[in-house]
Amino acid sequence: MKNAYFVIKTESLSRDKKGKRQYLNDLKTADLMRKLNLYFEGKVEIPRIKHGKKQTLETLINEEALLFAKYLRDEGETRIPRIPFLYFL
Repeated sequence: MKNAYFVIKTESLSRDKKGKRQYLNDLKTADLMRKLNLYFEGKVEIPRIKHGKKQTLETLINEEALLFAKYLRDEGETRIPRIPFLYFL
């Protein structure tokens, strides 16, 4: 029985070799991307660096990357990661 969620495509691996790869079909790919974007736009209860009591998960990731880079450059004294409790649906 053929799986309707995946599409098999033949690709060139080298000059004389071909291989097959499986990809999600277009409908499932669009659905996955929509759900992933909604997940990153979800709010977390961790204050932002400058102002606000809530922020999106995407903003938190960006702020943590900035704080970690400052720590690696010895611009920050200590490193205490702000990690939210995430609910996976």
